[in-house]
Amino acid sequence: MLTPQRSLLKVIVLGDSGVGKTSLMNKYVYNKFSQQYKATIGADFVTKELQIDDKLVTLQIWDTAGQERFHSLGVSFYRGADCCILVYDVNIHKTFETLQTWHQDFLRQADPINPELFPFVLLGNKVDIDGGNSRAVSDKVARDWCASRGNIPYFETSAKEGYNVDAAFLSVAQTALAAEHHDQDIYFQRIPTTVSVTEERGGGCAC
Repeated sequence: MLTPQRSLLKVIVLGDSGVGKTSLMNKYVYNKFSQQYKATIGADFVTKELQIDDKLVTLQIWDTAGQERFHSLGVSFYRGADCCILVYDVNIHKTFETLQTWHQDFLRQADPINPELFPFVLLGNKVDIDGGNSRAVSDKVARDWCASRGNIPYFETSAKEGYNVDAAFLSVAQTALAAEHHDQDIYFQRIPTTVSVTEERGGGCAC
């Protein structure tokens, strides 16, 4: 029996303070939700294993602080990321307006090889509040924002109800795996297939 391939994916979760980043992660990994709000200090991570086709995937999900004073810590945590989840609260328009800043800051500090192709997933959280009557950002506005940035996958979620949480993180894993495969293709395309005469004869430096 073949042993499944293993893949470790580092995922960063970004968004303003209070949008539900920690709640989404806890619901996905531990199936728990707390009404009490406690701000994340710096960054922390949790892990979750899942199987996608013939691969065993370990998601290492980093929960980062949304407060402005912690933004300088980003470069330490963003490097080596395979995917970035952007989160906003559908009931507070300001948290949607700041997505562009989070998006740009991540690309600047993570410094990925192909910024235009780096995988993002957008989550509009807290759709359960007030039966949707207090909503400030429409589904269409969010999808238009995603479309203008390379068709970023978009999910509306409720960490409290568990709505779309599993589907969103599955998409994160699939999106990151697809990007990883694409980067490997680019890498192998760059490796020269011809061997020089000196190399064939074993000449040159033996150091």
